[in-house]
Amino acid sequence: MAAASLGFSPDRLQRIERFLQDRYVGPGRIPCAQLQVMRRGELAYEAVLGQADVERGRKLEADAIFRIYSMTKPITSIALMMLVEEGAIALDDPVHKYIPAWKDLAVFKAGLPGQFMTAPVERPMQVVDLMRHTSGLTYGFQNRTNVDSAYRRLHVGEVYGERDLKGFVDQLAELPLEFSPGTAWNYSVSTDVLGYLVQVVSGMAFEDFLETRIFEPLGMVDTGFSVRAGEEKRLTACYQALPGGRMKLQDDPEKSPYLAPPKLVSGGGGLVSTAADYARFCRMLSNRGELDGARLVAPKTLALMSANHLPGGADLTQMSVSLFSESTNAGVGFGLGFATVFEPARTLLPSSRGEFYWGGMASTAFWIDPVEDVAVVFMTQLMPSSSYPIRRELRTLVYSALMETNA
Repeated sequence: MAAASLGFSPDRLQRIERFLQDRYVGPGRIPCAQLQVMRRGELAYEAVLGQADVERGRKLEADAIFRIYSMTKPITSIALMMLVEEGAIALDDPVHKYIPAWKDLAVFKAGLPGQFMTAPVERPMQVVDLMRHTSGLTYGFQNRTNVDSAYRRLHVGEVYGERDLKGFVDQLAELPLEFSPGTAWNYSVSTDVLGYLVQVVSGMAFEDFLETRIFEPLGMVDTGFSVRAGEEKRLTACYQALPGGRMKLQDDPEKSPYLAPPKLVSGGGGLVSTAADYARFCRMLSNRGELDGARLVAPKTLALMSANHLPGGADLTQMSVSLFSESTNAGVGFGLGFATVFEPARTLLPSSRGEFYWGGMASTAFWIDPVEDVAVVFMTQLMPSSSYPIRRELRTLVYSALMETNA
């Protein structure tokens, strides 16, 4: 469908590709870029530029496979909410109901590296704490506290390490929390734990649940925890940002661990996907939980997920103790698997109340605007995601091309 019939200015949409080429791809700041802009369930604009593999001079194709890292989290969150809808688990259930070894979790208070003085939690961790990152868990790469250090030293959450999903959860039982559940927000391995809960409650391997209950119904044929056999040539290279706007190869697509199934299936960051596949997931979200006759969740469930669940109605700037996240905006809260905008003016970006989104460590991103019925998927492969303000810039560029609004 033509962009103009969907309310976009074709000329202004074309500015996006020029911007990406001139600002990022041409100067070698990012290797490639793929953008899909959708409205009312139809593709309004797509840009595909740069190289899938700079070292080998391989051009990016529209069906390229990307590491989506934390864009795995919304998929895992949908999986958990499908089980909530079935009455198999509840958001206010204590996590130790499903992981008995977590009944006596404690909070870190003091101690030398590797030594912990702890105190009891103020209340048990609930399933909702895992959904909204108020669990007290962390990520080792944050380099902020003794608990982070212990995660690094013990290789907590290492996808290609010795532990599977159950082993990972058992290991966490031995470590203290950063804070008592519900008292702060910290980007963490919480969503990986949700993957384990999906496995326990459903009685299916987590990867099998995603395949049969989400990927197959939505037609996400290229999404999984490794690249499908025979499709290896479609995997992009991943790069690490260097000072001065340069980059270096971080993961060679011909030697990548993503070419084989991992030991630990990470619901927090383990999937590979394509722009087309993730666009189908986003279209399901835009369409209030259903796509092409396949309903994953009900409209009211998705409305609950995209509401701000931070205690007291706070935003991330008030609740976060994290040194790393995919979002740093004022006026942005966190729902059940997504960041959500509840005060658009404070973001200093064109946006809508109720817009929800997330991104991945290699600078991928998506957002859903229910007011304007707009969905956007952006793919590239540059770590870390904080290297450039490209996500904020894309919001401005996309909304600057929207001429017919519902607001």
